[in-house]
Amino acid sequence: MQIETLILGAGAAGMMCAAEAGPGTLVVDHARNPGEKIRISGGGRCNFTNLGVEPGCFLSENPHFCKSALARYTQWDFLDLVGRHGIAWHEKTLGQLFCDGKATQIIAMLLREMEAAGAELWLSTELAELSHDGTRFVARLMREGTEQVVSASNLVLATGGKSIPKMGATGLAYDIATRFGLEIVAPRPGLVPFTFPDGRFSALSGLSLPVRAQTARGAFEEAMLFTHRGLSGPAILQISSYWREGEAITVDLLPGSDPAAALRTARGEAGRRALSTALGQLLPPKLVAYLGETLDLTGNLADLSDRRIAALAQALSGWELRPQGTEGWRTAEVTLGGIATDGLSSKTMEAKSVPGLYVIGEAVDVTGWLGGYNFQWAWSSGTACGRAIAETHRRS
Repeated sequence: MQIETLILGAGAAGMMCAAEAGPGTLVVDHARNPGEKIRISGGGRCNFTNLGVEPGCFLSENPHFCKSALARYTQWDFLDLVGRHGIAWHEKTLGQLFCDGKATQIIAMLLREMEAAGAELWLSTELAELSHDGTRFVARLMREGTEQVVSASNLVLATGGKSIPKMGATGLAYDIATRFGLEIVAPRPGLVPFTFPDGRFSALSGLSLPVRAQTARGAFEEAMLFTHRGLSGPAILQISSYWREGEAITVDLLPGSDPAAALRTARGEAGRRALSTALGQLLPPKLVAYLGETLDLTGNLADLSDRRIAALAQALSGWELRPQGTEGWRTAEVTLGGIATDGLSSKTMEAKSVPGLYVIGEAVDVTGWLGGYNFQWAWSSGTACGRAIAETHRRS
């Protein structure tokens, strides 16, 4: 079977690419259903993009690489597509856009776009062998127990990274890329909860509050959630992508406020009130009790000197914690690292040293923030690749 383009992976990037690449395109995936990450994302409503998408919201060894694709297919372009398919959506916090209905609407939209473009989809299909005969890519596929040999001018790696292995995620794209001489930036779990030893925060499990969480390389002001295993919530997931093993993180428990001023005011107005009671007006009482195990929160407000108030305020706004690690690939939402961008064209996503080989989506060393950014990278990189393939086909 001879085709123009073989796309490995029926996820967000792969389907988007197929919708642009056009006739002669075959998408294959080992899963029984397409777009599984789309289906489970955003609590089943799919946080499909973000109003604030810009290159600075992405991590990569080459921070400039993502600029071209993001500029040529923006969040507004994807919103136009969603609108043409009659999918209702709403904005949550921080520019995050979700379907009013189910995430499966986005999958259905992509499947309709693929069908209109003349692309074909094979599910429950395994890649048994892959080679290059000097002019074309040759793939031996096992489709529901039957062997199929496919020869393609173009091969697109859209199999994602290593996050969420229970959905079948593997390092397949890295293995294939390495075989063709492309370099790999060591993959790491991203957007992932932190773990701490000995159930350190078990007594606070389920408690959430707004914080500013910071590492040496980034800071985010969102909610933090205490868990039996450690810390989670949007602020923690965000900075996990900037954290390195062994480093400390700093948490401001009262972001945007002046705890020293608040305590001085309370001291003047109700000096006989217990310090712990006053702090319970600023923070969840359970957290105040926990902090009292390591901070001196005894006595009344009237007993506090300005120096002690300043020291306490510093402790609350600069709580230093050193995670033991993260929960790893099991719960990571994305993969940091991946196929190095140095070997790829930022305009077409084609490998510079292997004509016809393309890499898109999470498989590339481009990782977005939490909040729809990674889906936008899938739409943008998939479109850049698909249009480049379609243009090459037209010229030939």
